[in-house]
Amino acid sequence: MNDDKIIIFDTTLRDGEQSPGASMNTEEKIQIALQLEKLGVDVIEAGFAAASSGDFNAIELISKEVDKIRVCSLARSVEKDIKSAAMAISKAKNQRIHTFIATSPIHMEYKLKLKPDEVIKKAVNAVTYAKTFVDDIEFSCEDASRSEISFMKEIVGAVIQAGATTINLPDTVGYRLPDELADMIKQMSDFIGKRAIVSVHNHNDLGLGVANTLACLKAGARQVECTINGLGERAGNAALEEIVMNIKTRKDIFEPFYTDIITKEIYTTSRLVASITGIEPQPNKAIVGKNAFSHESGIHQDGVLKHAQTYEIMSPKDIGIEDDNSIVLGKHSGRHAFKDKLLNLGYDLNDEELNRAFSKFKDLADKKKDIFDDDLRALVANEITKIPKSYEIIALSSNSCNKAHASASITIKHNDEIISESALGNGAVDAIFKVIDRISNIDGVLKDYQVDAVSQGKDALAKVVVKVEFDGKKAVIGHGLDVDTMMATAKAYIGALNSYLIMK
Repeated sequence: MNDDKIIIFDTTLRDGEQSPGASMNTEEKIQIALQLEKLGVDVIEAGFAAASSGDFNAIELISKEVDKIRVCSLARSVEKDIKSAAMAISKAKNQRIHTFIATSPIHMEYKLKLKPDEVIKKAVNAVTYAKTFVDDIEFSCEDASRSEISFMKEIVGAVIQAGATTINLPDTVGYRLPDELADMIKQMSDFIGKRAIVSVHNHNDLGLGVANTLACLKAGARQVECTINGLGERAGNAALEEIVMNIKTRKDIFEPFYTDIITKEIYTTSRLVASITGIEPQPNKAIVGKNAFSHESGIHQDGVLKHAQTYEIMSPKDIGIEDDNSIVLGKHSGRHAFKDKLLNLGYDLNDEELNRAFSKFKDLADKKKDIFDDDLRALVANEITKIPKSYEIIALSSNSCNKAHASASITIKHNDEIISESALGNGAVDAIFKVIDRISNIDGVLKDYQVDAVSQGKDALAKVVVKVEFDGKKAVIGHGLDVDTMMATAKAYIGALNSYLIMK
């Protein structure tokens, strides 16, 4: 391995999906995986195969779809998990099994209830068994940052001898400071030497995920585990885009390190993940936030107009934001101009996807005077991640009144049957959900509801994301897009219902 190459291990589809409300269906995971391949990540942790049949199925399908990327499945240090992981990734051209066990005193005593020698035995057995399926084995010392260095050396030495090729030393709870983690990685890197690659996976509980990761690189780590937009459980993970752009922008510090990330795909990837999960980066989020390249101060504006680098340490174009494209789309635009614009935005659609997206674009252009890039991104993301439609909206009428109950009447197509129904509710949104429940005969409980304007203006597209629990099962996410907020709401709820039926 080239010691200067930093391996980018993306875990958006595994750890990122553990963000509250970020569950994705299989089609959405495949779409993200294909975009991650275009982005140029080296390893994709596609899921936790033993967690559910849905996770297993998604990993299996992703393994068949991607070509260059290494597909990895997480597994506890138990044989059934490892076998499940091996089966799920068996069709991938490049395979990895990632197994782990906790190594900190607090985890071993209270969670595992095992003695240190028992933990080492389980770890060695897990790596040995995983080695019977694939050659590329990653082993993680869960809660490494609160583990004793002497014990980590003992267990790491044993798993390397058993066949582990990558050793991951995560700051699982985001507790350590950069200098503390750098010292730990330096000691472990010196111990491991050339026997395995040293990896880090840093959480952001104290806001130090990226800073800790960069410190670890300078101390000897050569793989970083990260997510798009910093998604992840609790406060999230170190953000891929921030790590990569630090290495690229601060070559004076990180030379000769490099990654194979195609940075012009960063913004497209960020928008796709945000659209699918419904979790938008905060406006002032580094690199991909809406305000990351905005200048309101007159002094700043004057400086940027005279020379961009006065207040911009990187160009928006570096991450794929093209703000000088002269093509303006409207209702008279043709398919060629539409396709060219999408290519500029990073979307290379097949003929079927293009036809479907172009048809939706024409519908939108009849309702909306100005079509912005964010409108197109939302429209395309909404179209190319389609799942089979068991239920499809034909027409909707909703009314609300502050003196009486709101009402909703809807016509839905289901298995070639056209069904119309009406319902009353405590507001238009509640009435819409109730009438859909009545038609489907499936009760949904709304867990989250978000509505945002995709772009600007009074005719801005409304993007609605709902999180719904059907029949008391795990909540699923639905997306809706329309210039009418109530129609977008109905589409989102129907989308969640269709996702639930597919998962079921």
